[in-house]
Order: sequence, then C-alpha cells, then structure tokens
Amino acid sequence: MSKSLFIAEKPSVAREFAKALGDSFSRADGYLESERAVVTWCVGHLISMSYPEAYDPELKKWRMETLPFIPDHFLYEVIDSVKKQFGVVKSLLNRADVERIYVCTDSGREGEYIYRLVEQEAGTTVKDRRRVWIDSQTEAEIRRGIKEAKPLSAYDSLASSAYLRAKEDYLMGINFSRALALKYGYQISEFLGKKTKLAVGRVMTCVLGMVVRREREIRDFVKTPFYRLIAGFPADGAVLTAEWRAVEGSRYFGSPLLYKENGFKEESVAKGLADQLQGKTGTLVSVSRKKEKNNPPLLFNLAELQNSCSRELKISPDETLNIAQELYEKKLVTYPRTDARVLSTAVAKEIRGNIAGLGKIADVAPFVKRILDSGWEKDIAKTRYTNDKMITDHYAIIPTGQGLTALAGLSPRSRAVYEMIVRRFLAIFYPPAVYEKTNLEFQIETEHFFAVYKNLLEEGYLAVSGKKKESADKKDDSRDENEEQDGEAVKAVLEALKKGQQFSDTKITIKPGETSPPRRYNSGTLILAMENAGQLIEDENLRAQIKGSGIGTSATRAEILKKLVTNEYLKLNKKTQQISPTQLGEMIYDTVDASIRPLLSPELTASWELGLSRVAEGTVTEQEYMEKMKDFVVRRVEKVKESSVREYLNQCFIRTGNVYKKNGGKS
Repeated sequence: MSKSLFIAEKPSVAREFAKALGDSFSRADGYLESERAVVTWCVGHLISMSYPEAYDPELKKWRMETLPFIPDHFLYEVIDSVKKQFGVVKSLLNRADVERIYVCTDSGREGEYIYRLVEQEAGTTVKDRRRVWIDSQTEAEIRRGIKEAKPLSAYDSLASSAYLRAKEDYLMGINFSRALALKYGYQISEFLGKKTKLAVGRVMTCVLGMVVRREREIRDFVKTPFYRLIAGFPADGAVLTAEWRAVEGSRYFGSPLLYKENGFKEESVAKGLADQLQGKTGTLVSVSRKKEKNNPPLLFNLAELQNSCSRELKISPDETLNIAQELYEKKLVTYPRTDARVLSTAVAKEIRGNIAGLGKIADVAPFVKRILDSGWEKDIAKTRYTNDKMITDHYAIIPTGQGLTALAGLSPRSRAVYEMIVRRFLAIFYPPAVYEKTNLEFQIETEHFFAVYKNLLEEGYLAVSGKKKESADKKDDSRDENEEQDGEAVKAVLEALKKGQQFSDTKITIKPGETSPPRRYNSGTLILAMENAGQLIEDENLRAQIKGSGIGTSATRAEILKKLVTNEYLKLNKKTQQISPTQLGEMIYDTVDASIRPLLSPELTASWELGLSRVAEGTVTEQEYMEKMKDFVVRRVEKVKESSVREYLNQCFIRTGNVYKKNGGKS
C-alpha cells in the first residue's frame, strides 16, 4: 500500500501532525507510521554549508592570498550531532512505498531552506511533493494546510532566496572577517592586551554600527540650558497651568534671546519677564473644545511584541521569541515569525471562533462576552485591522482561542506574554477611546500662555488593554505641582470656562530645563529600528504607515542581537534592557568604517534584504542577485588588501580607549 510522508521541522510538531491525521500510529526510531502515512522530523537544521577547508585543506589556514574565497559550486555537509536523524529522513525519502511527500517545516524562508537542503543531500525519487503552509498548529489548521497544500515547485523562488541569503552571509562573513582579522586583528588584540575575535557580518556589523553611532552622539552631545515661564491661573479651587510662547505681538517675538519660541537662553531674561507679569490679571482670550478618538493599536507582529516585552516586562527579544514559539507549539497563538500587523480577509471571516475560545479565561471573559453580545467582530474585515496587501507569508500574531489547558503549565513570564497578545487582540474589536481636548490661550499684557487639556470621556478599548486611564490631563510640558490636584475639580473648571474670563493673582514661575541627548537603544527599540532600516520611529501609527524594507528578518533579528552580546561587541543590561557598545565593539566599528564602510549602512543592508524579497517574489533572478553579491565581495576584499589604515586606527583606538579609561571601562 502506498503511503504519504510528512516531514516536520521538529519532533513536537511531527506529533501534532500525527494527531491531526487521526490515524493509529506506531512509533519507530525517528518516525511515526500508520497504515497510510509516515511522519518524521528534522531537528532544526540537519545540513550546513561546508567551511573552506572542505574545498581545499590548505584553506583552513587564514592567508590573505587565498582571498576572496568564492567557490563556483557550494559544498554542504550533514551536521555531526544529527547524522542519525538525517539517515532516518534520507531512508524515508527514498522508500519504495512513499508516493507523496508533504513538506511541513516552518512556513517561512528558513523552514523552506531546512527542507530543501535535506532533499538536496538525501535525494528522492518521489515526484509528488507538496508544501503545507499553516498559520497555527491547531488540528483544524493543520488539516486545512494538508488539504490545500500546493506543489513544492510553487515555492521555488522562496527557496532560491533562502539559498542566496545563506550564501551571502557565508561569503561576506568568511571573506570580510578573514580579511580584516588578518590585516588588523593583531593590532586590536595588542591594543587591548588580550586575544580578541574579529567577526564581521552583513547584518550584524550594520547593527553594531547603529549602536556605536548612537553612543557617540550621546557622548558628544553638549547640553543647552533654557528657561521657560509657566503661569498658574487660580479658578474655583483649582489652578490651570499654561506655558508662555513668544507669539506675534509679544515683546520677544523673533528675539535672539529666545530658545525656540517657548523659552529663554538666559535665566536673567526669563526672570525679568516673570517679575513684570507676576500677580497681574490674566484673560482667557481663546477656548476651544473638540472630541478626539484614539483607535486601538494594530495587532502584534514579532518586532512589536519584542518591543512591548522589552519595555513592559524587561524581557530580551531572544527570550520573547522563544516564549512566542512556545505559545505557538502549545497551540495558544498563531505563527510568531511574522512582519504583518493585520488579519487576512479569510481569517477575519472566521475570527469569532478565536474570540469565543478566550471566554474561558476569567480575566478577559467579560470583554469577550461584550464583543460577542454587541457583534463588534462582524465588521472587522472592513477596518484597518484587515488588509491582505500588508501580508506576505503570515498574518499578525493572535490567540487561537484553543490549547487553553496548557495555560496552567506556563511560567509567569510566558503567561504575561500570552496575556499581552490576548489583550492586544481583543482591543481591536472595541470602540476607540474618546477624549475631550480643550485648548486654552491666556493673555497677560502683551504676552500669551497656552495649555491643552485632555479629558477621557469614553474609555473604549482602554478597558481591555489594561493601560492606565487618563482623566483631566495636560498634553504640553507645562505640568507642575498643580498636576497633583483633584482631577474632578479641574474638569469642572474646564467645563465652565468662557472666553473673556479673567483670573487675578496669577503666579508666574520659571521652569529651567536643558536639551537632552538621544536615548540609548534598548533591546526592543533596537529591534524596531532594524525593522525600519535603521530608523527608530517612536510613534506606533507612523511606524505602520511608513514600514519598508528592514535589516534582517523577524526570524533573525533577535539572534543577531544575541550574537553581538555573546561576541562582547555590545552590552545588554538585563534589568533595563538598555544596550551600549563595548570598547572592543567600538574598535571593530572603527576598523570597518575605515575599510568596508558600506557594511555599516542600514540603507545598503536593507537593500540587500529587499533584493532577497524580490528573488522570493520572482521579480529578480537568482543569477542577477548572485553576480551583484560576488562583485561587492571581490571589490571590497581587494580594497582591504591594497590599503592600510593602521596609523589612523591607532589614533581612533587611543581616543576610544581614553573614554573607557576615564569611565572605568564603561562607555
């Protein structure tokens, strides 16, 4: 009897496929078998690219004359630790009774690469090979994936991009690391007085550059003091605070004494104006009120989840990915390695099931009930939370509404991440939060003071998100001790305000401040900056609008950051998740900057990633991409061989060393 062979990426996934098939399986060494099916597994990668010495034993020794190393044909080998399982998979791929193969590795570029390498090295005579592409590991989704599996050839372009990504990292890593280590590695080790590792990579070095540049911006930043005027207008037991601005009509309009339009460079000038206005009567010359809606944020993709976990739970991106993968394998959430933050139209039609399943979780059951009772889920396909054009491989990370028995076995951290995903998901079905925004303009003599208050009218989705609710709140920077006063008193005053109203005994205070340097990256904001080609865009809605080609992929960014920390090029503060470079990291940055500067360019690195995406789409050929990559490697290696910047680097190392010596080894 002929059989179908199912190949998963790991044993736990293989068991889920066997369960979904519903057959009676017997266990063998490295696979499961029933009357009509065989289910086996890889253990992650079974095959790796061979080191240069596999091409020629002489290449084991690093020598400049053997560079650039660009083989005409790439060699691969079975990883020693998994040779036994590879043997099992190979024998099954070539079993006489197997007539169809279902490829069930992870639904993404890396999963595709894992299987293609196995088939390449093992060979198979089976012509009917199909690709299972799923978004979660629920039984229904697995069965759908099997039923709708496309011919493996439909994913050939994706496989090509996977091969190219690996070749690119291999060629750049080996050639650039060897060239720079041979030329400058000894100089770095000698300066530090210890043996060091000089490793360079397409994405890794670019990320190192982002962190070092930010650190140097902070280090070189010169603070500028400024002095602002804040007016307090007493009104029925409350005090309304407003900030002075030098608008047209002010005696300081356009004055060189100003720092921007709302402060002075010198305290004495600020004090002179404060003394002039102190205790004078102020008039409300303008009051306007309008309602503002604040929509729920988009759903989580992996980068947004990593950023939120870094900020709120102080969890590193690598740990967040591991937790998300755990939740996925326990059927609690959908596929985590996704860049999308929206639902697909097909999923939106069936989303009620996901919501209803969450009704068994006590903490969110009231929200689930309200959504379903109100029918808020019915129109989700017509909102910004559903958009097929914003999805490549997978839609956003959402709860499946299934697998809830696994919740009891989760660690507190895993449970917290799951709850974060659940609340973000449920929030999109709730109405927006509604605020009343009140704009005030006061005048004292020729000078004008401005304030903006926001008062929460309807909490909407904030009830679900668990975020701190706002009452009477100020949006500008004129907050002072009056912020602590009773919010209800402020609300009452705001509601009664009328244009022309006067306020006596005005209190003018000077609020000193100073310009701030850029903030250091934390693990979450660095992941976001990588996603946006080196730009850290703080505003979440703006990030969604301008998202383009990033550095690395959702599947690799956490690992890149982890490698930089392991190599001791970056330091990660586990308590704050703040990231800073080490002295070695800065020295490697200077070495690359002086010899292969394009490696530090986020724009160039993102363009390589965009090129890989176009290969996957079929708009760029594998040959075109490979030729450009080879040319880049050859030109840059030859430049390193021909030039020498040792004297310049020595000056850089001394300058950086003095900073670390002064700060006791810290940046």
